[in-house]
Amino acid sequence: MTLRDDTIAGFLDSLADRTPAPGGGATGALHLGQAAALVSMVARYTTGKRYADHGMLVERICASADAFREKALQFAEDDMAAFTAVIYAYRLPQDTDDESGTRTSAIATALAGAAAVPAEVVVAAGDVVALADVLLPVANRTVVSDVAAAAEAARAAATTARVNIEVNLPGITDADTRRALTECLSGVDAIVERADAVTTRVRKQLTS
Repeated sequence: MTLRDDTIAGFLDSLADRTPAPGGGATGALHLGQAAALVSMVARYTTGKRYADHGMLVERICASADAFREKALQFAEDDMAAFTAVIYAYRLPQDTDDESGTRTSAIATALAGAAAVPAEVVVAAGDVVALADVLLPVANRTVVSDVAAAAEAARAAATTARVNIEVNLPGITDADTRRALTECLSGVDAIVERADAVTTRVRKQLTS
């Protein structure tokens, strides 16, 4: 059974078990999926005559959020596969110099693959926060708290993905890969700030 076909209870049981995957990486991807789903839900409540002036904008936001929701599921499965590859690399023999060299190279490659998935999650989380930010001014007020929930879930996706990049980064030897991942990490704080700003605006609306 793939992750997308699993139940929520089944996933949580697997997450709680003493197994290497799923772990934090898949969890970060699912944070992203929940964020995107919440944006889609709010967008679908922001339709009809009352919101006709913003119909095209809301339609675009909804379509984008639906696409990110699908991507998030794929990210979660990709992360599990990537981490399995890391475990395999560490289990390679190292009895001879050749074996040791092959193992070292395989580990570095596998770690780069394991960091690539959360890097994609970071980028997507930034995009989903942006969708929530743009949707907020026109969103149906009765579900506006879910815009904040979406921003908070996207925030969690970005920060969870960040630590999953950082844990793999020391073992990655390719300079270009390290540079790209470091640049990705540098953008997380901006995502967090934007998500916090969305939540702050929502809370002000709820108390006004």
